[in-house]
Amino acid sequence: MTLWPELDLAERYRKAQVFFDAQDYRTAENLLVEVVAAEPTHQASRLLLARTYYATAQLRRAEETLRVIIEREPTEAYAHLMLGRTLQRAGRHSEAVPHLRMAAIMLDDRV
Repeated sequence: MTLWPELDLAERYRKAQVFFDAQDYRTAENLLVEVVAAEPTHQASRLLLARTYYATAQLRRAEETLRVIIEREPTEAYAHLMLGRTLQRAGRHSEAVPHLRMAAIMLDDRV
C-alpha cells in the first residue's frame, strides 16, 4: 500500500523528513521504504531510512542500510559514524572502532 499516492517521490521524501523530525518514525519509515524501493541510488533517502531504523532500535536494518550506503559511497563519513554507533549500540564495540575512526578522519577529528 502506497502512502499518499498523489505525491511524487521528492514530496514523499520531504514528508518523511517532516515525520522524522516530529519523531513519528513509523510513518517516516513507511514513506522512506517506498522512496528507496523506487530510487535505490538516492543516498539521502537511504541515510534517513537508516536513521529511522536506528531511532526505532531496528539495529540490524540500520546496519544493513548503512553498509549499502558505504559500499556505494565509501567516503560517506556520516554513514561510517552511524554504522559505528549502531554497532556500539548492538554491543559490537570492536566492529564499531574502524568505522568510528574512519568517520573521525573524514570529519577532521570533529566526531
